[in-house]
Parts: sequence; C-alpha cells; structure tokens
Amino acid sequence: MFLRIPELLTAAQVASVTASLSSEAAPWVDGRVTAGQQGAQVKHNQQLEEGSALARELGALVIEQLERHPLFVSAVLPNKVYPPMFNRFAAGMLFGSHVDGAVRTVAGTGVKLRTDLSATLFLTPPEAYDGGELVIERDLNTRSAKFGAGDLLVYSATARHQVTAVTRGTRLAGVFWIQSLVRGDENRERLFELDRTIQMLTQSRADPQSLVRLTALYHSLLKLWADL
Repeated sequence: MFLRIPELLTAAQVASVTASLSSEAAPWVDGRVTAGQQGAQVKHNQQLEEGSALARELGALVIEQLERHPLFVSAVLPNKVYPPMFNRFAAGMLFGSHVDGAVRTVAGTGVKLRTDLSATLFLTPPEAYDGGELVIERDLNTRSAKFGAGDLLVYSATARHQVTAVTRGTRLAGVFWIQSLVRGDENRERLFELDRTIQMLTQSRADPQSLVRLTALYHSLLKLWADL
C-alpha cells in the first residue's frame, strides 16, 4: 500500500502543532533512543521525548483525526494505533535505509502491537526545506514522497524506506504504526476496493438490493479475514 490521505490535519491544526514543536520548551532528544540495533546505525535526527506531556497531547490530536477520517478507516481497518511520535530533521540530518520492526511495545504499558502498516504525517510545507524525501522501496518499485503539511502517507511496514538528508531548513513530521483488523496486505486491499466500490455505487444511486448484497459480501469477507 502507498496511500496519500490529504489534509488529515487542517491548516490551523498544523500551525498549532508546529508552534508547539518549535517552542524552546519542546523536549527534543536524540532520535536513536527508540531505534533498534540496525536503525540506530543510520538514524540521525531528533525526536520529541516519548511519553512527555507534549507528545501525549499532540498524539491525542492525531488519533482523534484518524478516528473520524473515513478514508483512513476504510483503507487501514485499524485495530490498534501506536501513539504518534514526532521527529525533526535539521540540515545534515537523515534516516538511512531500514525496515521497521514487526512488533513494537508501547512505552510504559507493556502493550504489544503488530506493525502491519507504517504512517508518516508531514508537518512542514515542502517548499520550506530541501531534501528530506521519504523514499519507499518494495520489490522493484521505488516511490518518494514529500507531501503538503497536514497530509498523511500510509504504506506497508515491511517496505524498506529512508528519509534523505535535509540540506536546507527543517523537516517536522509525525510517525506511527497500525495493527490492522486484517493481517494480510492483499486481503486488506481487496476490502478497501470493495468498500470504495460500494460507496461509489451508493452515490450513483445504484439498485438498493444490489448494494445490500455487496455490503453483505464485504462484511462476510471481513469476518473471514479479521484477526481479533
């Protein structure tokens, strides 16, 4: 999956979040504190202290927006969401090619989460910094992203990815992981396509009985593939 969700945060919300992150009181730490052995060797950025009051406040805002966003819910079928972490890449900082861990433990809780999907929330306008592209490699396909402030990118957590070196300005972003109700990428994408088809047919006022049958099929497949 490589799905852009435009304007998860409004312009006003982005301005509020970035103002908080740019405050002198923001508790930034070395980004390697949450990296595994492999990631620590290639991770050169700063990260808002996980578990700090500011991280919890900003993370709660992001979670609230996710819960009410129909495209996110339809595509991801979220079961658990790791509390968003916020990072900063100043000039010269980067995060080399790596793979996210398959399981993460929520700090201070002992709660474990399977990372089916990764997500990056862009918080800085692309014209405000050079470099800093999120590059995602999967099989023979490589894609890069440098989206607008407030946009979210959701992609497979098994994909190799990196953030290229920032050469001008500062790049702020939020990152988190999702455990989906449906473990397999292919089945999740089938359900997403079926749900989008039902929505389009509903808008076009298709035959109601046909829509009921398609909806029943969707929920039958969801029951079959759901991993609770």
